Amino acid sequence: MSSETGADRPLVAVLDYGIGNLRSAQKALEKVGADARLTADAGVIADAAGVVLPGVGAFGRCMEALADAGLATIAHDAGAAAAAGDGRPFLGVCVGMQMLFDGSDESPGVPGLGVVGGQIRLIPEGVKRPQMQWNVLDWAKPTPMADGQPDPSWVYFVHSYFAEVADPADVAATCEYGVPVTAAIQRNALWATQFHPEKSAGNGLRLLAAFVGSLGG
Repeated sequence: MSSETGADRPLVAVLDYGIGNLRSAQKALEKVGADARLTADAGVIADAAGVVLPGVGAFGRCMEALADAGLATIAHDAGAAAAAGDGRPFLGVCVGMQMLFDGSDESPGVPGLGVVGGQIRLIPEGVKRPQMQWNVLDWAKPTPMADGQPDPSWVYFVHSYFAEVADPADVAATCEYGVPVTAAIQRNALWATQFHPEKSAGNGLRLLAAFVGSLGG
């Protein structure tokens, strides 16, 4: 009951750690029917029907900012519960996805949240870094993340690093950029995208709408 507003717009906590594409993520979630709030308040986050962890920039700086905001443990616990299938839906975006992993070659010695096994690697030589373009998703498995998506599904990427996933079953989608690049992961209620849904026009909004649609009452 506390996870909904009077207008039946599910409350989504967008973790506010002062870095990244926080406002644009919030606005896109509002557009698809969520009561999306930028917050670092543990009570608001606990009441939310879903949790979103955005992020842009350097892995180490994002992890530091998340910890400084008192949100690292909250993000870990919410992500781990979603992945285990007994928690609220959780969505990581761009570096917010990367932080779910064990660590990143971008910031050696800085541990990630460790919710998903694997390491963040630099895109291999032979293509321009960063990948800053629209690219096509290749869905790797049946996933609710693909609900309503056209074929082909074009989305927008801005990144130089990508996830080398320990368990291939976690990979929801890839894109081709010199090598197959992990574009999205999904395990139970844990969703994460390397691309930016909030910058991916209608296809991004469809994915965010599917996420909001997955939230319990």
